[in-house]
Amino acid sequence: MDNGPVDNGPVSTERDDDSPDSGPDDQVREGAPERGGLGRKRGLILVVAALLVYAADLVTKIIVTASLAGEAPIRLLGGAVYLQLVRNPGAAFSMATGMTWLFTLIAAGVVVAIIWILPKLRSTGWALGLGLVLAGAMGNLTDRIFRAPAVFQGHVVDFVSVFAPDGDFFPVFNVADAGISVGGVLIVVMALLGRDYDGTITRKPRKEEDA
Repeated sequence: MDNGPVDNGPVSTERDDDSPDSGPDDQVREGAPERGGLGRKRGLILVVAALLVYAADLVTKIIVTASLAGEAPIRLLGGAVYLQLVRNPGAAFSMATGMTWLFTLIAAGVVVAIIWILPKLRSTGWALGLGLVLAGAMGNLTDRIFRAPAVFQGHVVDFVSVFAPDGDFFPVFNVADAGISVGGVLIVVMALLGRDYDGTITRKPRKEEDA
């Protein structure tokens, strides 16, 4: 009798498309994160955007505090915009005015979180959005640290009111608030598109059509 090895045929290493963990609704992440120079370019976009908006916020606040203190609102563009000095102890757009210390901690946390993400950043959209948010957080945090009445309890300088003075139509805001808002919207759009900050794209594979 021949007791030699028995050939059981080729062994398949293909994944079963009908297995439970490969259903049509599973999310698939595409695109390996970029390395090296391309990643550094995204970081540069974030830093440049943050510095430009932060500088604009600081300069406008210096001008406003020097020229609008004690002055009546200045009407511009036929009443579409009013410039006036408002010192805000609360959050962006003059909200929650009794929680200055809390928003100081939140702003500091946002800055730390964005700096932590920076080395992993591989998306241009995320870089721009995070740069705007970082600038806004730093701008208002600077006010809270260095402005009266006390360290970490400083009042933020707001000066733009739209369609009516004194924030009667919409809360008075500043350049930092605008940066946070625009950057936040951009980040939400990127997330809805399935694009992560590390450059990967999350999508749902299309269901196969019946033969």
